[in-house]
Amino acid sequence: MNLPTPQHPLMIGTRGSPLALAQAHETRERLASAFDLPLEAFTIVVIKTTGDKIIDRPLKEIGGKGLFTREIEDDMLSGRIDIAVHSMKDMPTLQPEGLVLETYLPREDVRDAFISPRAKGLDDLAPGTVVGTSSLRRKAQLKLRRPDLEVVEFRGNLQTRLKKLEDGVAEATFLAMAGLNRLGMDDVPKTAIEVDTMLPAVAQGAIGIERRVDDSRSAEMLSAIHDTTTGQRLAAERAFLAALDGSCETPIAGLATLEGGTLHLKGEVLRPDGSEAMDDAASCPIEDGAEAGREMAEKLLTRAGPAFFDWR
Repeated sequence: MNLPTPQHPLMIGTRGSPLALAQAHETRERLASAFDLPLEAFTIVVIKTTGDKIIDRPLKEIGGKGLFTREIEDDMLSGRIDIAVHSMKDMPTLQPEGLVLETYLPREDVRDAFISPRAKGLDDLAPGTVVGTSSLRRKAQLKLRRPDLEVVEFRGNLQTRLKKLEDGVAEATFLAMAGLNRLGMDDVPKTAIEVDTMLPAVAQGAIGIERRVDDSRSAEMLSAIHDTTTGQRLAAERAFLAALDGSCETPIAGLATLEGGTLHLKGEVLRPDGSEAMDDAASCPIEDGAEAGREMAEKLLTRAGPAFFDWR
């Protein structure tokens, strides 16, 4: 294999937020360690995506998850970068022709964090309190549990949302524990929300690395840092998401865990206004995780019926 060198580095594409950069640096460090290479053999390339440029409107209005990947993937297809590092919860379930996503780093804490300078949790918020979130899932889960709260749009990266909170735009918000942990933000006033209370987004806490299908060098290098356990869990979760995405645009949550040779999967779909939710759980051999995810999605779609998603 022709390994990269400081003179001919491997180009790593990423968004430019502090969290995205932290994830790209972790990827670079893992690759350098796996192949005993200097960090200079890898160059991090910051790419601004449409989702980063437009922060005053809900994602749903301007195109959804692909807004955080399109420009990065275009640069990879053109050869400007070799690989791309993504937060997996931002990734569409299908990749553009010519690209593949099959490498995952060890997963971080999957839980959501409740963030407020004064309140410790949802139960501490008075009726009518303003809570900010840009997540359709979190908004629906919040309205399901506390319909008396007011929810406002809260777009932007982690630091931007914390600044909005500081400025009093809202009394509380939600962030991913994984992002706070990766950035070492121990000083943020947070309370982790257990998954039985708020099921996380599919693939929350996982970092994925995308490459060109025909790039054998990147394929071989990435296989050295792939975390099999994370891959097994995400195979089930993303199959669940893919089967739902093809039928509706609705808040979706899902989480797979492993216990010995068994995979346990939980899934949830909600009306966007939080007026109703449906969930399911299943267990299966690990190798059957993707099929279990598809079957769970089909069961929930059947139970819900077409009217469940007819919220427009």
